[in-house]
Amino acid sequence: MLTVKNLTHWYGQADKPLYEDVDLSFDTGQVYTIVGASGSGKTTLLSFLAGLDKPQKGDIFLDGKNLKKIGATNYRKHKVAIVFQQYNLLGYMSALDNILTALSVTGSAHKGERQYVLDTLKRVGINEDDAKKNAQKLSGGQQQRVAIVRALLVDANIVIADEPTGNLDGENAAMIINLFQELAHDHQKSVIIVTHDPHVADQGDVKISLENREFVVA
Repeated sequence: MLTVKNLTHWYGQADKPLYEDVDLSFDTGQVYTIVGASGSGKTTLLSFLAGLDKPQKGDIFLDGKNLKKIGATNYRKHKVAIVFQQYNLLGYMSALDNILTALSVTGSAHKGERQYVLDTLKRVGINEDDAKKNAQKLSGGQQQRVAIVRALLVDANIVIADEPTGNLDGENAAMIINLFQELAHDHQKSVIIVTHDPHVADQGDVKISLENREFVVA
């Protein structure tokens, strides 16, 4: 379980917090969707949950252990997988090699399993020819799907995604949401998604709305 305790954050002036004294819990086996107006702080929260940044006050715990003790580098390498809006693929590598490299670096159980990676890419509409192209030659939607597969195949127990369906059409977006649901429900991961898409938001097991600087759990 990932737990947020008394989280408070501000930019500039402490008396004008983005939000304060936030308590949230994210269980394994669940898909969480986070919605809210642009600029309300959704992506900032994700950066804290992903270990990419630190809040001004408060703590985050993984299975009862403070992230400060786990260490940000160790946490990002072994505990959490992140799907960025900008994909963060290495453009000079093929889509296949981007994923294989991530599996190797994180010590995944699927390290070196080329066919397994190809089969998973095929599930999201990336055929073998495209999988072997340099990532920079793929369309934005294809790169997004590659980034999602990369996050799905590492062994992290937490998957965090920022607008993961933003560059996908309806059919591919539904395919990706199904993968996230499978990852949570069948593989007992905790999946946390920020989205502006109300349809995607409704596909989560738990929807969290950021309203007037407060997180409201539906």
